[in-house]
Amino acid sequence: MKRKFFTNLLLLLILNLLIKPFWVFGIDRTVQNMVGSSEYGLFFSLFNFTLLFNILLDLGITNYNNRNLSIDASKVQFYISHIAVIRFILGLLYAGVTLIAALLLGYEKRQIGLLFILIINQFLSSFILYLRSNISGMQFYTTDSILSVLDRTIMIALCSLALWGHVFGTRFKIEWFAYIQSVSYIITCFVVLSILLLKSKGIKVIFQWSVTRKIILKSLPFAILIFFMTVYNRADSILLERLLPNGMKEAGIYAQSFRILDALTMFAYLFPALLFPMFSRMIGKGDDVRPLAYFSFSILFVISVASSISLFAYSAPIMKLLYSETENHSVKVFAILILGFIPISISYIFGTLLTAKGMLKQLNYVAIFAVVINVALNLLLIPAFEARGAAISCLVTQTIVCILQIVLCHYSGLFRFKRSDFLKYVYLLLFSAPATFFIHYYTDKMVLGVIVSAGVICIFGMVVGILPVNQAKQTIVHYLRQM
Repeated sequence: MKRKFFTNLLLLLILNLLIKPFWVFGIDRTVQNMVGSSEYGLFFSLFNFTLLFNILLDLGITNYNNRNLSIDASKVQFYISHIAVIRFILGLLYAGVTLIAALLLGYEKRQIGLLFILIINQFLSSFILYLRSNISGMQFYTTDSILSVLDRTIMIALCSLALWGHVFGTRFKIEWFAYIQSVSYIITCFVVLSILLLKSKGIKVIFQWSVTRKIILKSLPFAILIFFMTVYNRADSILLERLLPNGMKEAGIYAQSFRILDALTMFAYLFPALLFPMFSRMIGKGDDVRPLAYFSFSILFVISVASSISLFAYSAPIMKLLYSETENHSVKVFAILILGFIPISISYIFGTLLTAKGMLKQLNYVAIFAVVINVALNLLLIPAFEARGAAISCLVTQTIVCILQIVLCHYSGLFRFKRSDFLKYVYLLLFSAPATFFIHYYTDKMVLGVIVSAGVICIFGMVVGILPVNQAKQTIVHYLRQM
């Protein structure tokens, strides 16, 4: 299973390295530079607002579906037939609740108009994820890997025409960004649905209340978990925009740093995307998941530490390179926020393991606690420190969640650190910071410094025995021979 995981991870990394960095830094960043921090801050805040109610769009059905199909793929037609209708009903409920909440919060006409487009985009994006969960649940990992970058590929093509082809003939507007996303999602949805029809050998849509009720009740624990996770991950920008007189600008400054963190987490998310169906299948069969969990955790831990510490050391030149509107405040926000990538990455492994095991009650307690901590810290820190306060809240919350999930895995017997292994990770952390700042002292060239720093940390990870070099080498050789 480790070989299967690494092979598919390698494919996912290649595809995502080709597409997503250009989307984040070539397209999304350019849009913010063109429209300004305030305009993009409005978009960013509304986008995160739509995420708060995603529980109504999905009700945990995607994760429930993925987990159950991983255990028994023969039920794919049964689940699709009943869930398809549920998704559209939930879409209408989601749209209604989100718009009513926006009106109650006093959003203006233009904000409501943009919000409506983003609601449609959220429905399409969620539906695509559900369709893909059937494909990955049936163990078609390669197909799902290719589909995972299709929407962004289409967006890049269309946005490039709008940004540099000047097809609209006037200054780029933030609303156009939302419209382009809509078109891309619609095309992707049709492609994914067509492939799923071929893989599942046809779908017959059925609505039976008894079956629907059963699916929803079994999905609710997933839904509650997703809702609370969304709140503590996305409430920051909404509170910035709502609490401060210059909220749109501060949300835009926060978005500058969050974009880079989000780009990193896109790659880290490839791990749980692959691991969830694998863990679910292995646990369902009674197999030992600890070797795969340790293998994946070791790789992601070194990557997250190398990335975060290296980028932290070069915070100022990175922000000045990427954005036309930067100030010392922006650099401090980024320096704090980027460190959150380490606990987020660790949570991706242990949270996925706990979810696959079905320990949703315990995960929900952790998520509820995280929401309380995050909202309380934001209410306390945002008025005093603005976007920096939101960044501190994010870092503290993610660290607490990470620690609690490790504790849960330990006491449930899913994953236990040996003292010798634990010390390796401590040594890496203690080595990384001074090594990086030593390199930074001797070179002010940002790109070279980040690459060298990250490389040195990864090499140290190999030296102390964290990175499973031999296993990775064997897997790559085996994969190349099969090509």
